[in-house]
Amino acid sequence: MMKDICTYLLKLRGQVNDDEVNSMSPIQMKVKHIDAEGTLLTLCTDQSGLVGLMSFLHGLGFTFLSLTRTDLTGEEDH
Repeated sequence: MMKDICTYLLKLRGQVNDDEVNSMSPIQMKVKHIDAEGTLLTLCTDQSGLVGLMSFLHGLGFTFLSLTRTDLTGEEDH
């Protein structure tokens, strides 16, 4: 369902820190991993929130490398 809250893994090109990406973001994200290719972030939202977040990040000039819905559970993953 579109209103189901899910956990997503979002990979952005480049190295991004929590403060930079969350400063004005409508949804809070957590950096899970950074490597030479990009930054892997976790976030929890419904599909409407995800679409809004992607539009927001695109407007800031971020390049999306991947987006995956995951079965992660637990507060440490959000």
